[in-house]
Amino acid sequence: MATPRLKDKYLKEVVPNLKQKFQYGSVMQVPKIEKICINKGVGAAVADKKIVDIALEEITTISGQKAVPTRSKKDISNFKLRVDVAIGVRVTLRGDRMYEFLDRLVNVALPRVRDFKGINDKGFDGRGNYTLGVKEQIIFPEISIDKVTKINGMDITFVTSAATDEESFELLKALGMPFVNKN
Repeated sequence: MATPRLKDKYLKEVVPNLKQKFQYGSVMQVPKIEKICINKGVGAAVADKKIVDIALEEITTISGQKAVPTRSKKDISNFKLRVDVAIGVRVTLRGDRMYEFLDRLVNVALPRVRDFKGINDKGFDGRGNYTLGVKEQIIFPEISIDKVTKINGMDITFVTSAATDEESFELLKALGMPFVNKN
């Protein structure tokens, strides 16, 4: 199997550029994306159990890896929630699948967002990780619009080995993430 396009770009272009820009002593100090976590909360699943199954199928199709349901940890009577009820879906991507997903997200899915001007650069957490909120799952070409019953979004978290937000920003920007220009 051939290595993903973005992985080649990371190794051949991004690593040398970041090494020079941040004056790293070793190639191993250059930050990298460790994993991508996709999380989708499905609050309406308390009333209808089929919604979680649909969300599982959608996230599995989008990511190319089997998603797992997230379960509630405690009872909350105001939300009619019981312990161990499936209320969301998550999947963690690593390695080649992670690079393939990132490539599809940047080059296919994000440009399909209506009135897209770029993604916000305020999603960094202070430790070099970035979270992006997607409002509708239909931006992914794998999802058939005819089969969608309810439009709902998801959170996509990029966990990097970067120590600071600035390093993480430069890494994601070099990999093609379309951040909003501040000009």
